[in-house]
Amino acid sequence: MKCLNSFNMRVLGICLLVAIFLTLPVVNSLGAQKVDAVLVIKSKNRLYLMNKEERIASFHVTFGQNPKGHKIKRGDERTPEGHYILDYKNPNSKFHKSIHISYPNAVDRANAKHLGVSPGGDIMIHGQTNGWGWASPIVQFFPWTDGCIALSNMGMDQVWEAVDPGTPIEIMP
Repeated sequence: MKCLNSFNMRVLGICLLVAIFLTLPVVNSLGAQKVDAVLVIKSKNRLYLMNKEERIASFHVTFGQNPKGHKIKRGDERTPEGHYILDYKNPNSKFHKSIHISYPNAVDRANAKHLGVSPGGDIMIHGQTNGWGWASPIVQFFPWTDGCIALSNMGMDQVWEAVDPGTPIEIMP
């Protein structure tokens, strides 16, 4: 196996810096401001904090192995699409911190029942697995959740402060 030469080390270093830069949140003077909605656009891997229909912060997010399409059943590794509520916060999550999404709703349960499957549940916005926050510049570029919406711990801290239980979330394809 060849050793890495100085050129390859520089390229590796630049790639790591770019990865770190891309996972940093884009914030328009968020401060301690509360938001009135959250918007997730799966195709852009973005979570937006909204206030009066204006995007005030943007975060890179990742999903599960099968991110396209609406969640249908437990284990499909999809993130639901549609309108939900962020109904409670979990400060003792095994993923830094987490905020629960009210999936499944009545329509999701009815569709799953019609198909004879469980709709699944425990869909969250969350940070990195505890003890692995340092790896977010790398893991945030891979689909690693079971249908949740994952972001860096620094991003999760900002979302946590800006969102109160009862805040609506819209998840778009």
